[in-house]
Amino acid sequence: MRFSLSSILLVALAAESTVASSWFSKAAYNTWHETELERWLSDHNVPYPTPADRKDLENLVKSNWDSKVASPYNDWEPAQLQSYLKAKGTEVKKGSESNKQSLISQVQGAWHESADTASNSYNSVKDWIFDGWTDSQLKEFLDKNNVPVPQPRKRDTMLAAARSNYESVAKKLNQAAHYPGDWLYESWSESDLKEFLDERGVPVPQPSSRDKLIASVRRNSRLSATQMKDSAASASASAKASKESLSDALLDSWSDSKIKEWADSNGIKVPQGSKRNELIALARKHRDTLTGDKVASSASSAFGAATSNAQNQYAKATDDASLKSEDVFNEAVGSWSDSRLKAFLDARGVPVPQGGKKDELLKQVRLNKHKAATGWSAWTFDTWTTENLRNWLSTQNNKAAKKSGATRDDLFKQAQDSYASASKSGGSNYASVTSYLASATDAAKDSTFDTWSESELKSYLDSYGVPNYQGSNINELRAMARRNANYFRYGSSTPQGGMFARLQSGAQWVFDQLKIGVSGGRATASYEGGKAGDAVKEGATSATNRAGEAAQKAGDKVKEEL
Repeated sequence: MRFSLSSILLVALAAESTVASSWFSKAAYNTWHETELERWLSDHNVPYPTPADRKDLENLVKSNWDSKVASPYNDWEPAQLQSYLKAKGTEVKKGSESNKQSLISQVQGAWHESADTASNSYNSVKDWIFDGWTDSQLKEFLDKNNVPVPQPRKRDTMLAAARSNYESVAKKLNQAAHYPGDWLYESWSESDLKEFLDERGVPVPQPSSRDKLIASVRRNSRLSATQMKDSAASASASAKASKESLSDALLDSWSDSKIKEWADSNGIKVPQGSKRNELIALARKHRDTLTGDKVASSASSAFGAATSNAQNQYAKATDDASLKSEDVFNEAVGSWSDSRLKAFLDARGVPVPQGGKKDELLKQVRLNKHKAATGWSAWTFDTWTTENLRNWLSTQNNKAAKKSGATRDDLFKQAQDSYASASKSGGSNYASVTSYLASATDAAKDSTFDTWSESELKSYLDSYGVPNYQGSNINELRAMARRNANYFRYGSSTPQGGMFARLQSGAQWVFDQLKIGVSGGRATASYEGGKAGDAVKEGATSATNRAGEAAQKAGDKVKEEL
């Protein structure tokens, strides 16, 4: 089963489980094994002497604990700082996109977790370490370690099984469990590790190795769990507001006599001579009781049905698209030129077979089809417009930026060369380059190919060796360019944006559909009590259908991009 963000969100909404924390007088690391202390220091790039006794290691962890755990954002690059702000729904201040200190200040303002809370979370790692795992990763972990899970295997039951058996599995493997080692991620592929980081806006280590990837995943897992919990809480609040709108719709639609009848049936005293606004205020005061009423229960059930149906439709649409993408990707890359196949591998840090024939190149590309092009590379500029490239080259004082007759291909080559030079020299020069890319890449992506000329599109398609575009109009050329660019950048994985943005937008999408239905129920409801429940129920049913239709359209949109 592929990663289903909608499943994680709805389980989180249903469970709303709180990460357990134990308030001990000692810091969590006081009980860690020597190897765990070394692992933590290594993960957080803190140098330590070897050999060193345990007390020295513990003191070194202690002196770096607050800066790495309570306020880790001070070490983040601009891209990760921006990603965090976006996930919190905070707009980055204009002009500060590449100003690290300004971004840190903005993140600090949006940061809500106390140092004690962050520190104490490490007293029980099992409560959050699995939160960002996919269903298939949980299943593999449980199966590999012979942990039984009650049928049917739903996400919440698998999470509970993983958490309750975490320490016993570690003990069986003779491994430490306070700050777990690579054993926990043994079933994860490098692609899984990179995807985890990409989803959360965390830069993938460059150059990357399995050890570095696991270290980065481990270092960012707790923050990821906290952000997911916040997103679920936000969605839960929206759900509650939507449900209250349903009861408001009922109250607005009921006659005075119907409200009095309902109050009597629920044991609520109504003062003699109460006016309509007083009756409605009284009913709202006892809103919780309203959910026990038969008519209101039908509306509440309709809300639940709408949410469930929306989830099912959304999951089905995306799963269908995911299955189709595998076959279509394999077919598409089969027509790519040798140079494009080599570039695909190069952009992922995969060694290119020297003197390899096309069959060998295709084999390597298909083996790495789940890998997205991660981090910055010379291929970051692949889909940038002529204007974006000129702006970039201007910041590098490259003469090509001022050449009036320079084609997009010329500028692209100059940009690649300029990046390669900065990457090779390293230091502050490379840091300024990556900082610029962090602020410019999103803008460059948003309008990909929309402003390209016909000749630029054809030249771009030529680089892939795409045949048979003759006679195509400019919109068809853009579609072909966008399709191949998506394959080049994302492999067979459909680009869907950041994880938390999808959590939030997915939740909002469902609730928006429900609210539309509620509004319809309120508008058409009669003051006759008998019709009120039906009116609201029809509104929620309409929302169910609308949510399903929207999910299907979303899936169709994904398929179009394939």
